[in-house]
Amino acid sequence: MSSTLKKPLYKDLTFQVVAAMLLGIAFGFIAPELAASFKVLGDIFLKLIKTAVAPLVFFTVVHGIASAGDIKRVGKVGWRALVYFEVLSTLALAIGLLWGNLIGIGSGMHGAHASSAASAAASAAVAKGHAPTSTMDFIYGIFPDNFVGAFAGGQLLQVLVIAVLFGFALLALKQERREVIEDGLNRVSECFFEFINLIMKFAPLGAFGSVAYAVGSNGSAVLMSLANLVLMFYVAVAFFLFVVLGAVCRLSGFSFLRFLAYIKDEIFIVLGTASSESALPRLLQKLERFGCSKQSVGLVLPTGYAFNLDGTLLYMSLSVLFIANAYGVPLGWEQQLGILAIMLVTSKGAAAVSGGSFVVFAATVTAIGVLPVEGLALLFGVYRFMSMAMAACNTIGNSVATVVVAKWAGEFTEQHARDEYARVLGRAPTAAL
Repeated sequence: MSSTLKKPLYKDLTFQVVAAMLLGIAFGFIAPELAASFKVLGDIFLKLIKTAVAPLVFFTVVHGIASAGDIKRVGKVGWRALVYFEVLSTLALAIGLLWGNLIGIGSGMHGAHASSAASAAASAAVAKGHAPTSTMDFIYGIFPDNFVGAFAGGQLLQVLVIAVLFGFALLALKQERREVIEDGLNRVSECFFEFINLIMKFAPLGAFGSVAYAVGSNGSAVLMSLANLVLMFYVAVAFFLFVVLGAVCRLSGFSFLRFLAYIKDEIFIVLGTASSESALPRLLQKLERFGCSKQSVGLVLPTGYAFNLDGTLLYMSLSVLFIANAYGVPLGWEQQLGILAIMLVTSKGAAAVSGGSFVVFAATVTAIGVLPVEGLALLFGVYRFMSMAMAACNTIGNSVATVVVAKWAGEFTEQHARDEYARVLGRAPTAAL
């Protein structure tokens, strides 16, 4: 941590992206026509980041399933965790959609995009041409007929199917054989995460090009709408944390605010890095000391990083509505519920590394086939601001999930929690945790 604190400010990626955005805004106002031509920088970055989506999904989901240990041990804790994940994930998406519809997120940009409306409509028409024509076509298209082809074609849902089947096949192997494969996958996964980190070094250039193009093409209207998106997203995250998770904690017999104080160090680490993965090693140890059994921590927490990304789901639902409203693409409730179902699946591939959520969101927008992909360039400009709250929400949500599922499965020791509160907070709770 000390090396991180001593790192010069200009080397920090968040600082670089913010500086690039400010330069892009200034450039867009000073030379709007020239700035609009810098859209290519944002497009190139999006192409680079899309190369990461299929392997990113595969490694994340396989690791989440393999962390269970074996198929039998999935039973007691696993089914409870999956039920909890799906209920909370659905709630997060529903809150995002309801909030986005209530405030009409992105609608203030509709008039500002009149000049690019034809381009947006053309993009939507092309996307529709590649979309499945019926529900059965969509279901049939989820299942791959070629292992390599699903990765080469960037078919996210097919890669998910392969990853799930591969993960369970891995669990079916004998321990000694499985360890060799898991070790190899982990090594490749580490290398791939470095590959993603290398791509993310180009984020400032992508942000500069995207924001310069957006401001040069649309003026100040785009800035106001994007600022409103960030603010409304933070409001949605705060509501989910303090109302939804607060109620879940109360029903489970422990205080949400006291628990937040217990994991506050890990939350600040996540806020600083904009990556929930940065706190995972510390949380694995801390939640076990808190009273959760080693089995429940080892199963629920890592799996939650692949299957329970509440902050990411809030981001995806709000952002889809933002693009639709900004480009004047009407979405009825049936279409929105259909998109919600797709995002429940595709969000399982949103890795905990910085930028992973945007990669999966970009793939989802493409897969939906009804929204103009130009909207991705706009959203990328403010992604870093939103990713901090997103990563913190994901981390807190999975930490709460681990405690709730452990208590539900009878694998939680309250006395350990009291001892930890006394050690870390300086006082133990008098009655309920």
